[in-house]
This record gives sequence, structure tokens and C-alpha cells, in this order.
Amino acid sequence: MEITPSNVAMLCSAVNVLEMECDDGPGTPNLKPHIENFLEGIRFWTWSEILEALKQCQGLFSFEGYLAILDRIVDHLIERLASPGITSPNTCSSNRSSFQFSCDTSSNNSWRNNCSGATWWFEHLLFLKIDMLDKVIRTMISYDFDHSVVSRFLFYYHNSTCLGASQAEKVEITKFVIDLLLLLDLRSISCKDLFNLNRIAVSLKMSRSCINKIESLIGPLLDQTTVDYLLLPSPHGRDIVYDVDFVLRLIHIFFSGGSFELTSNRLKRVAKMMDLFLVEVAPDPHLKPCQFEALITVLPDNARESHDQLYVAMDMYLKVHAGLSEKEKVSICCTLNHEKLSAEILRHLTRNLAFPLEVKPRAYVTRQYRMKTLLQENDHLKNFFDSVFRKSFKNMEVKEDVEKRSHDAEELRGDLEEIQSGTQFASVKKSGIHIVSNAIYLPKLCS
Repeated sequence: MEITPSNVAMLCSAVNVLEMECDDGPGTPNLKPHIENFLEGIRFWTWSEILEALKQCQGLFSFEGYLAILDRIVDHLIERLASPGITSPNTCSSNRSSFQFSCDTSSNNSWRNNCSGATWWFEHLLFLKIDMLDKVIRTMISYDFDHSVVSRFLFYYHNSTCLGASQAEKVEITKFVIDLLLLLDLRSISCKDLFNLNRIAVSLKMSRSCINKIESLIGPLLDQTTVDYLLLPSPHGRDIVYDVDFVLRLIHIFFSGGSFELTSNRLKRVAKMMDLFLVEVAPDPHLKPCQFEALITVLPDNARESHDQLYVAMDMYLKVHAGLSEKEKVSICCTLNHEKLSAEILRHLTRNLAFPLEVKPRAYVTRQYRMKTLLQENDHLKNFFDSVFRKSFKNMEVKEDVEKRSHDAEELRGDLEEIQSGTQFASVKKSGIHIVSNAIYLPKLCS
């Protein structure tokens, strides 16, 4: 009987079941050495032959005799995927002798990122059942396979296998994918895909423990998403429009940090997104004051550079919930920082009747802040006017100097004319002749 990739797993199981592993004598058949010799050439198998052997192993999962061969097949599958020269099954030669594959299994780190972006094999492994896929994924992780590619495959597998599946099967597949995602580097997982997975888990009414696992993955990545993903409908039976408790849990997980550094840029992105969320939920008439207050106080004061959007959300909420007591209004509005409001918003606040008087700035504070804001906003104008004034003063000094010189010249010209007239008059008087044509005139100085 010829041993082939399509029957080697079956023969390996038969060796165990029929007790043909030991050589008890010359008349006792022993298949194990033949199987071992055949598996020495596994590196020459084509891609299709590897998949065929893996399918047969999956069908024999209840037996224990084939586990050894399964490890070898899965190892070689990962080696083939991690090989930088293999980008599609067409590059694998069907001639076993022509395909030479060598890899040092001890140098796992050298495989990292070799298959980055290579997703051609995703659809080839959709036949794997949960238990078999679990072994394949864990082997990939142990070989330092690119985590971003693994996470993309898990989402692809989840979306593909859930189509047409029953409710129970969807729950089982989703739970399986969540547990495997927890094994990956969080930076390699798409936050948007996690939100979509969370929506599916909520719609399937999965256990609270499964939902908590997904939220533990989403929370640290909250700065990478948009406000649209936070607008999750509230659970069935609740009157409020959006699930604000879900958002609060994500914020708390985000601030718990974990392995991510909580930088100012990440904090600002989350604060900006949170302000947009507040504007969306503020008009909800069923949103309780304690819930809205929890949303506006969940972020520290240093997270927001401006409180303008926060004021807009408060204004909308107070106008929709006009029946709130003064104590409730003060409790909500006391978070507002007047120093982080623009001059326009501050003027609007002083005239806003929806806000209690306790949270409005005093008149002198308002005027002082306006002056401070104007000086800050028009600092460039101040520099401009300073330069204009300096030029004006310089021109004025030049003009005064010219006028002074002109005045001195006029006085000098007058003195000379007076002297000249006196001299001429004396000579004429002495000679008795009136001379006009020889009179000397000084040229006028231009002012």
C-alpha cells in the first residue's frame, strides 16, 4: 500500500489502534518506520497536500494516535506561510523533488513579519473547526507569527463562519475568537473590528464575562476610534437612547492604562470624542441627571483644553430637562471651568437663564476675563501696532528735525538779508547812487 499525504493520518491512527508500533518479531507487521520515513519528505509536499492531510487529521480528532503527525503537519503549515518566498499556493511546485524548503525551527524570531499583508491563505483555512483552529492559532503565536495578520484572520474567520450558522454556533464561534484575541498583542488588533465584534456579542446576548473580555480589549484602544462606534443602542427594556454605561466602562478601562502610556495626545483625542458624545446624548429626555453628570465628570480637568463643547452639551441638557431642581443644576454645571471658555461662550453664559446663578461668573470677573482674552487673542495686533508706533515716532522726530533746520535757515537768511540791506544802504547813501541790479539774494532753503 502506497503511503500518501491523503492517507498518512489514517495510517498513523491505525498503527496505534492495531498495535503495530512495536516490532515483536519477524512476522509482526510494523508500519511506524514506514510512516516516519514518509514524513521525512513533508517539506516537499504541495500546499494542497498539506491541507488534505490537515483535513484528515481534523476528521480523526477523537483518536490519539495521530497527534504526533498533527504537530508535524501544523508546524510545516506555519513554516510554509511564514516563508518569504511563498505568496500564493501557485508558487508551490507540484513536483515534490523540485521544491526545496529549509528552515531552522530554532530561529523563530526571524519569521516575524515575513507574511505581513499576505492574506491569500485566509479562505483556505476556513474548513478548520474550532478545536483544530485553536491549535493552529496557538502554534502561530508560539512561532512569533505576525499578530496583526493573525487578528485579521480571526475576524475574517468569524465573519465567514457565522454566515448561515445557528444561534448556538455563532455564540460558540464568537467566544472562541474572543479568547484567541486575548492572546495577541493589543496593538495589532483593529479597534473598529473589536467594536463590531462587541455589537455581535450584544445582539447574541452573550454572557457578561464575554462582554467584559471584549471591553477589556477595546478600552485601551479608545483613542483610535470615532464617536460613531460609541453610539451603541441601550439594552432592551431601558428608555434611554444610547448605552452610556458602556461608554463609562470603556473610559475607566482607558484610564487604567495597562501596557499603554497615557500621553497628552491620546487624552486629548478621547476628550474631543467624549465631548461629541455628550452633544449626542444631551437631548435625550430619558437621560437621568446622575448619568449625565457621570459622563461630564469621568474625564479629568486637564484632559480638555476648552470647555466650549462641554458648555453646549450642558446647555442642551438643561433646556430639555427644564424641570430639574437648582441643586441638580448646580451639581451638573459646577464642572464648567470659566477660564477654559471662549469670550463668546462666556458672554452667552452670563445671559443664559437655563444656568443657575451660582455657576455664572461675576460681572467684574467677566470684564477682566474679556480683557485677558482679547489681549491673548490680539497679541499679534499689539506687536503690529508697536511697530507702527515706532515708525510714527521716528517719522515725527525726523520731521521735527527738518522743521528745526528749516527754521534756523530762515533765521539765517533773514539775518543775512538784513546785513546786506544795511551795507548796500550805507554805500548808496555815501555815493548818492541807487544800485538795484547788483543786489545779492540768498537762495531759499527747501523745507
